[in-house]
Amino acid sequence: MNRAITEEEYAAVIILRQTGVNPVDAALIAKEALEKGRGRVKRTRKFLLAGAEALHRQEGTVSFQKAVETALSDRKNRRPRTLVDYRYFCKRLMRMNPGLSSRRVRALNTAECAAMLERAFSSMHQRRKARAILSGIFATAIRHGWCDNNPVAQVEVPRVQEMPLPILTQHEIEQINSAAKGYRNGDCAAAVGMMLYAGVRPHEVSRLTWEQVDLDARAIYIRPQHSKTGGARRISIHRPLLRILLENQRGESAPICPSNWLFHWRVLRRLAGWNGVKVWRQDALRHTFASYHLSYFRSYSELQCEIGHRDASLLRTRYVDMRGVQNAESFWEATPRLTSP
Repeated sequence: MNRAITEEEYAAVIILRQTGVNPVDAALIAKEALEKGRGRVKRTRKFLLAGAEALHRQEGTVSFQKAVETALSDRKNRRPRTLVDYRYFCKRLMRMNPGLSSRRVRALNTAECAAMLERAFSSMHQRRKARAILSGIFATAIRHGWCDNNPVAQVEVPRVQEMPLPILTQHEIEQINSAAKGYRNGDCAAAVGMMLYAGVRPHEVSRLTWEQVDLDARAIYIRPQHSKTGGARRISIHRPLLRILLENQRGESAPICPSNWLFHWRVLRRLAGWNGVKVWRQDALRHTFASYHLSYFRSYSELQCEIGHRDASLLRTRYVDMRGVQNAESFWEATPRLTSP
């Protein structure tokens, strides 16, 4: 090439050398940038700035797996049951969505999150809970600066049509009580009585000690850290439960349930007739308690306080099956209505 380069061209070469990049490579990059900017310098600069910002955003994030681990670490003081749920739902999301664990959280969008939830969970109840947990993962990522917004917030909350769950028949109530009385010398009778006649959840009863039972005041006190919803409540002890507790009373520091409670609770149900062919429905005793309580005491507000719900909507749509109630007076052993027991 015989043409002498101009001063501007020579200055350009000096500038390109100062970058530390081969001048030819630097010139090619500059050419590509100008082509993207349609040959206009101002537009090319905007293009480069936008690309630099996008690259910074992409690099300033973490994988979904790392976000999950951090979310669990941030919640290490939560109740064990909450952590178990977090682990289960997150593991299933990653298992049913290959490649998710390595995806950058900042790159995930609302449509992808909705598809992931639908792919991983067929049940509307599970999908609803998984959505809440996934939202919590992104909330953690936002706090740590790994993404700017929560894409799950725009995912439609699955609508669950609540249907009343069937309650135990009178014969089934007798079976479960009889099994509890005979199993391990009645070691589980107090726990079963609390679930059936006070509506205490299986995981709540496993955290109780006799110190939280006041037989003189006829009350059970559920502490905030022991309840599912994090709220304290006082539950009345009516006549059938009082009799069971008096027969099986232990020292104040003793737990209500024997060790390895969930195992014993499964064995006890099998002994009572729920042997796999006959399916046990989750919270069957709690639903039975709610239905018999409303049928006899006739008060949604009182039942709401006893069972620990923020409002009565779930009681009206899912918890109460008035058709299954048989002889409510006998169930409560004729406890006086609407008076302190």
